[in-house]
Amino acid sequence: MKLESYGILIGLRPFGERDSVAHIFTADYGVLTGMLRGAAVAKKNRPLVGQTGTVAWSARLDSQLGVFHWESDRNMAASLMTDARKLGVMNAAFALIDALLPERECYAQLFEDTRRLLSDLAAPGDASAAYLEWETKLLGELGYALDLSHCSGCGARENLNFLSPRTGRAVCDTCAAPYVNRLYKLPVTLAVTARFLDMICEQQGGRLPMARVMLMR
Repeated sequence: MKLESYGILIGLRPFGERDSVAHIFTADYGVLTGMLRGAAVAKKNRPLVGQTGTVAWSARLDSQLGVFHWESDRNMAASLMTDARKLGVMNAAFALIDALLPERECYAQLFEDTRRLLSDLAAPGDASAAYLEWETKLLGELGYALDLSHCSGCGARENLNFLSPRTGRAVCDTCAAPYVNRLYKLPVTLAVTARFLDMICEQQGGRLPMARVMLMR
């Protein structure tokens, strides 16, 4: 079995003395996991988290770990090494993808959104708004799209200052009054999206990745 695509290297961990297990988010097959032979000792063209490139995954059986052939064309993380905040944002995004997306399921739009986020991080200036937008899109892909267009209770389009943690929909001041302690305050912030992400992680039997937790500190 062989799969070929374009991807982003989102995770890498040692396997033995020479090899590494890689997690690559691909345009056509979602997250793939496989072995990168010699990655731990490579002196030239060494695989690094944050690289983009072409990838081929192959295995005898579909259930096997498989082996990657990886050809990087760009290291998106290189420009972030002097900016701890932006590097942390990249690591948080990769950790969420790895933790929440099922393997071998295509998320083509989220892949493009992630490439755009990496470009925004590499550009000068603050990328906080770009990352928050990316997280809201991730929530949408996971079935928790936020709807801030009108009140979920009465349909009003004004005074939308609260968000329902149950539905992800906006609530106006009037409808929110009896339940204000149970609702999230708008506007949407990283603290708000973190609550939804943490809930999804718990539903999947995990916890919010530490890289994402660190963005709150």
